[in-house]
Amino acid sequence: MTTSWHGTCDLRLFKKSSSHNTGNLQTTHQAKCTAPLKLMRVFNDKNDGRCEIPLLHSAGGIVGGDQLTINVTAEENSSAICTSVAAQKVYGSRGRSKLNPQGNWANQKCFFQIEKNADFEWMPQELIIYQGGLFEQNMTVKIDHSSSFLCVDLVRLGRTAAGEKLGNGIWRSSLEVFSENTERKKYEFIDRLELSGEALNSIHGLEEQPVFGSLTWITPKGINQEALSDLLVKCRHQRAGLKGFMTCSLLENGISARYTGSSTQSARFWFYRIWSLTRVFRKSNVPEYMRIWPMQEDPLTDAECSS
Repeated sequence: MTTSWHGTCDLRLFKKSSSHNTGNLQTTHQAKCTAPLKLMRVFNDKNDGRCEIPLLHSAGGIVGGDQLTINVTAEENSSAICTSVAAQKVYGSRGRSKLNPQGNWANQKCFFQIEKNADFEWMPQELIIYQGGLFEQNMTVKIDHSSSFLCVDLVRLGRTAAGEKLGNGIWRSSLEVFSENTERKKYEFIDRLELSGEALNSIHGLEEQPVFGSLTWITPKGINQEALSDLLVKCRHQRAGLKGFMTCSLLENGISARYTGSSTQSARFWFYRIWSLTRVFRKSNVPEYMRIWPMQEDPLTDAECSS
């Protein structure tokens, strides 16, 4: 009998003076993890002190019944990016057991609290769901009106290199971003999706494309809407040289982008280019492609992301 995991990661991000230069404030972290989640070596951007946090799932893959819970508190004025060390695999669950032919769901829950003037980016590598895999992810984000939150979600449905599709597997996703004051809770963005069955083949769904991705950026309140509209035009121009169907639209306070197609690399490049533009817009450093991500070429080729 297979025993399921319940891995946890509790992460606190806060500003602290650098030990090398007391005048240079860097974001540092405190963390507590339980298997199979583990933090790898954390880096700081030399220019702006942003913390780069690689999160490892050490079990080699997710099976039905596994649960992952990730809690992040980004304290006032902190700036950080959290990513994963490798693409995550979700093994098939349906039809694997005579006792439970319908399979078991694997679940990941993320709770992010982003405090005043904080900047948090959640950019894991892609999720690969094997045929018959059942995976549900729920992300809840409480954000201060002065803060910024950017996240990327990228999934490949089936091991297409081996001729495999998702089959009777299911991928579900829920993202809720809200701010809160003494009077009420205000939702900035709500996105609920399910990819399964007819939606995998329909012209109103994926049209048999195996890769789906989303990028969501929630801006601080008070951003100039004309400047944000100009940024949207620039984001749409970043599709040059990439394969797949890409869309980008304005939110009330931010930008939402989608990708459907066959190329994980094109999706990653598309989102990287938009990410770079949001950094320029915030007068921050254009990101370097992260040390732990696989890379074959420059994602900014044919793209203009300079200030």
